Amino acid sequence: MEAVILAGGVGSRLLPYTAEIPKPLVPVGGTPIVEILLRQLKKAGVTRAYLAVNHLADQIMAVLGDGSKYGLEIKYSVEDQPLSTVGPLKLLSDLPEHFVVANGDILSDIRIDELYQHHLNRQADLTVATYRRVEKIDYGVLTADESGIVTAFSEKPNYDFTVSMGIYVFSRRVLEIVPERKPYGFDNLMLDLLARKARVISYPYTGYWLDIGRPADYAKAQEDIERIRHLLE
Repeated sequence: MEAVILAGGVGSRLLPYTAEIPKPLVPVGGTPIVEILLRQLKKAGVTRAYLAVNHLADQIMAVLGDGSKYGLEIKYSVEDQPLSTVGPLKLLSDLPEHFVVANGDILSDIRIDELYQHHLNRQADLTVATYRRVEKIDYGVLTADESGIVTAFSEKPNYDFTVSMGIYVFSRRVLEIVPERKPYGFDNLMLDLLARKARVISYPYTGYWLDIGRPADYAKAQEDIERIRHLLE
């Protein structure tokens, strides 16, 4: 297996922790988030990882090096302009027929090898690891018709959502629709693939997952340190 780690974001939502270091290097339990992910990829059987970098790329390259200390090969793709989440994949010319893609700021104990095999078994164009989130709305929610008459009311309801975990398996043929050197996000890709009736498969997961996008998420990761300690090894 080969993998691409998306590590080019500015991380503005995670300020002040990202004021001087890129988000993938923010430590959890003393270990940079991206290093935890690299160790997981190695355990899953990944032999080569591409790091798509932009913001503070030199710091990431200096810390991770050539990957030998993790037992795999690391190559870098440096964007000369922000290309969003999927656009950087177009810069990589030697990707295999199927490959893992992961955001560089997620913590999860998902078995990446099982996700990869699921993708192959289902002959998917794209497989998306998904998670069920329950969000509580701290307001009274009203529903009204076009004339303004209230037809329903719910006090502080809970809503269920199925969300992307930020880890995927791509088939290389998907990249044919990605434009050259233009910003192109995962939202663009999903809409374009669905419009083409491509085979997009969900991989529901119920274990541990945390997207470290905000200070509250980062604090939660530190609180969960004992639960996720095995990810640090």
